[in-house]
Amino acid sequence: MIAPVRRIRTIRRTEPYLINGALALAAVIAVFPLAWMLSVSMMAPGEASSSPPPLVPASPTLASYRELFSRAAIGRHLANSVGLALAATVLSLAFNVTAGYAFAKLRFAGRDLLWKGVVGVMLVPAQVAMIPLFLLLKQLGLVNTYAGVLLPSLASASAMFLIRQYARGIPDELLEAARIDGAGELRIFWSIVVPVLRPVLVTLAIFAFLGSWNDFLWPLIVLSDDARQPLPVAIAALSREHAGDSELMMAGAVVTVAPVLAVFIALQRYYLAGLVTGSVKG
Repeated sequence: MIAPVRRIRTIRRTEPYLINGALALAAVIAVFPLAWMLSVSMMAPGEASSSPPPLVPASPTLASYRELFSRAAIGRHLANSVGLALAATVLSLAFNVTAGYAFAKLRFAGRDLLWKGVVGVMLVPAQVAMIPLFLLLKQLGLVNTYAGVLLPSLASASAMFLIRQYARGIPDELLEAARIDGAGELRIFWSIVVPVLRPVLVTLAIFAFLGSWNDFLWPLIVLSDDARQPLPVAIAALSREHAGDSELMMAGAVVTVAPVLAVFIALQRYYLAGLVTGSVKG
């Protein structure tokens, strides 16, 4: 009996080390590509093409970044991406939050039938709607405009679903008490509902910002003017011209990844809180 007890105690003592070691290994595997990307972006031209490729630059330099912003005019495309991502975030929150709250707490004719349609849209891949949407934008004269890029981001079935699930946890008695006190629906929404929804609002804002920032296919289809292209499309075009310049390509990748990585790290606790709490709401 003593040997099995000792074996169990040994396993219990080593279990935390095994788990932490596995987590550390997974973290290294996940971070290594980002570290390698940053390292290559600071190498001298042609240094990354040597065999075997070095892990760190012999003499770190920002030459690739200077060339990226001077010759490739990446600054203009970076400004395009920032503007589109911010606009998409604000508009997405305005439309999806109000719609999700309406589906959760307001009563109107055809609400349940309309909600079933919204849920059904979640099963349709976004690529299926691209051609009809493009033809519609063409009829409206919105091709090659920023409005044409932003239009699909105004409403998201998944965002409405998340807001609805979260808003259903708001007590009806609280809303009724506000109505009895004479508060209008807009006042109730702004003063009561929005503060309660704050964690999930941050989650949706991150989703919207990242989705717009990383979007490649739709801006490529809608925007024919190179000067209006966002950063991912510009980097893809640059890769065709400088396919062998690994340092320049990695510098472009760093410029593309760094802003969204910083946003996610800064807001990750709100992001996780919104997901976890929203998943257990009514």
